[in-house]
Amino acid sequence: MTVGEMLVATVPMARTLNLEFLETTADRAVVRLPDQAEYHNHIGGPHAGAMFTLAESASGAIVIAAFGDQLSRAVPLAVKAEIGYKKLAKGVVTATATLGRPVVEVIAELDAGERPEFPVAIEIRREDGAVTGEMTVVWTLRPNA
Repeated sequence: MTVGEMLVATVPMARTLNLEFLETTADRAVVRLPDQAEYHNHIGGPHAGAMFTLAESASGAIVIAAFGDQLSRAVPLAVKAEIGYKKLAKGVVTATATLGRPVVEVIAELDAGERPEFPVAIEIRREDGAVTGEMTVVWTLRPNA
């Protein structure tokens, strides 16, 4: 099962919004939100909550891709998120997530008994390539008790 398939199977909001996981690697995650009238806002574009969920899902996909081999000893948790809406979004939007710290650095902190935190940066783009939003999610790997 791919990371995207696993997330769709286990995260109800990803299923609800019909998110499409296009790429999920430790270097990059790309997730698409189809244009769906039932998730539009008052101006006919994707609702801010749908775009937040899209971006947060892309961040979760890269976290699972990068740290999935650590799940037996730690659980990934989002600590905080900040989003900025830059331009009007219409139609299909795509979120691209990248890790803000090297995987080996984060795992070294986990190995040292620490609870590492690391940012994931996400860009949300329209089909014409315009950036409609930017988000940062800070994640942690909480060691299992």
